[in-house]
Amino acid sequence: MAITENRRTPGSGRAPAGAAVLRDEVTSAIRDALMKELADVGYGRLSIEAVARRAGVGKTAIYRRWPSKVDMVIEIVSAVAGRRLPLPDTGNLRDDLRMLLSALALALHHPLASQIIPDLLAEAARNPQIAETLLDTLRTHQRDIAARILGRAVDRGELPAAADPGLAIDLIIGPLYWRAAIVRTPFAPAYLDSLADAVVVSLGGRTTTNPS
Repeated sequence: MAITENRRTPGSGRAPAGAAVLRDEVTSAIRDALMKELADVGYGRLSIEAVARRAGVGKTAIYRRWPSKVDMVIEIVSAVAGRRLPLPDTGNLRDDLRMLLSALALALHHPLASQIIPDLLAEAARNPQIAETLLDTLRTHQRDIAARILGRAVDRGELPAAADPGLAIDLIIGPLYWRAAIVRTPFAPAYLDSLADAVVVSLGGRTTTNPS
């Protein structure tokens, strides 16, 4: 049965007469359905009709929120990609990076993410709108996390002041994405340990950890 949205009554004072009530549970159902549909069929074969059917809503519920498929995908996926990762503060750069790597590895190995990310990056090469929006969201969010972790390390004297957050993100994300999306190799704890050490050294620091 389709989920329906009522219309506000005239004179309610909350919206123009006849305006649709955009119910949160309908929006959530559409978001979940979109992510699952993307994982199953990819962006190229994605359709408003299929998302609506999976969400149990009518197509009009989607069009009330987004004017097109690309607008829907960009907004929903950008919101998911922009969700804040935990910002570790262990008092030690190496351990901060190790915790961040664990969180990223877990996110990249999520069944939906492992299917959606490679497909959307491939689509971004063909669709400038998707490329600009999604890559900007990812770049801004991840660079902010790296800048804050590195800034604390500089303040503690663990890194030189010239340590580059952009380089840090390249060193962190590159190997993880390669393993998750290209060669599909599991992230063993020992690998994440070694990667954390390598990032610290590459940025000009030393691999020290907090005593247990």
